Order: sequence, then structure tokens, then C-alpha cells
Amino acid sequence: MPREACLERKTSETAIRIKLGLDGSGASKISTGIAFFDHMLTLFAKHGLFDLEVEAKGDIEVDYHHTVEDTGILLGQALTQALGTKEGIRRYGFACVPMDEALVRSVLDLSGRPFLAYNAPKDVPAIGSAFSFQLVEEFLRAFSVHGGMNLHVDVLAGRDAHHMAEGIFKSLARALDGATGIDPRVKGVPSTKGVL
Repeated sequence: MPREACLERKTSETAIRIKLGLDGSGASKISTGIAFFDHMLTLFAKHGLFDLEVEAKGDIEVDYHHTVEDTGILLGQALTQALGTKEGIRRYGFACVPMDEALVRSVLDLSGRPFLAYNAPKDVPAIGSAFSFQLVEEFLRAFSVHGGMNLHVDVLAGRDAHHMAEGIFKSLARALDGATGIDPRVKGVPSTKGVL
């Protein structure tokens, strides 16, 4: 069966539809109303080789927070659904990605036990005039919780907010591609418990 999911989420603040294919080519169609976030999700799909469609309408005239967090929630839920029983997956993923002066490491475990450890510089200025760098952490938290993953993201070097954010999304994508990949040597799920 194809490892895909198509989900919708509607609240009084957002209306979001996501279609995710884990075994894709990196094709994407992203529209959230937040140009920088669209850019991050596009490169997430490209570097993870995921086919991803995101259509989000949110109260961005108030703040970007609701749209970014709710997209993370729904993308995590789509990941969980697309993975199914997790039979045959590699489970663990790691990537270290440079982006000019920035260097970011993402390490994850699709364990079903959500946890986010996030280490990045404090008081980073907004990207452009409106996208707060703190929103990256909010997205990661929502995605890791609803994707059932133990996620460690460390910004090892960086000064430019755009470069650091881009390094985060690219390293996350590459680590997730590794973790979701099928290893023909794995029988059942990769856990001595017999379940993930």
C-alpha cells in the first residue's frame, strides 16, 4: 500500500488541508498565506523527497502563530497515518546541514514517544519584517508531538535567522527521509517491544 495520508483540520482560527506521500520525488504545492513558511515547507518536501500539498487559511492578520502551529499539528498527524504500522522502517534518522555560516543538526527517532529538544540562539531577530524565528520552534514542537517522534534539533553555528531556519528545515527533512526509509533487512517493526 502507498504510504500516503490526506487530512484536514478546521478550527475557529485555521482551516488546513495536507496531503503527504512519503515515497515521493520532492514535488510540492504549498499555500499558507505566509511566504517564508511556504518557502520552508517547499524545501522540506524537496530535501526529504516527500510529495507534499499544504493549503492553509488562518487568522494571519492577527498573528502567524496559529497557522504555523496548526500546520505542524496536521503534518505530524499525516506522518503518523502515512507510516501506518511502521513495519520495515529504519526508525532513526540523522542529518547535519550547512547553510552558509549556519550549521544545523537534526536527530530523530520515530519511537511513538514524542519529545523535542531544541537548542538555538536566543533573541534572534524576525525573518523579513514579520516571521518570528520563535515560530520555527513552535512548528517543530507541534510536528514532533503529533508525529510521535523524539526530535533533537541543534543550531551549532549561525548568525542569520533565514539561514538558521533553512538549515533546520533541510536537516529535519533529510533526517526524516532516513528514518522513514524502508530497510529490507528489517522484519516487522524495529523494536524489541514489537510495537512502535
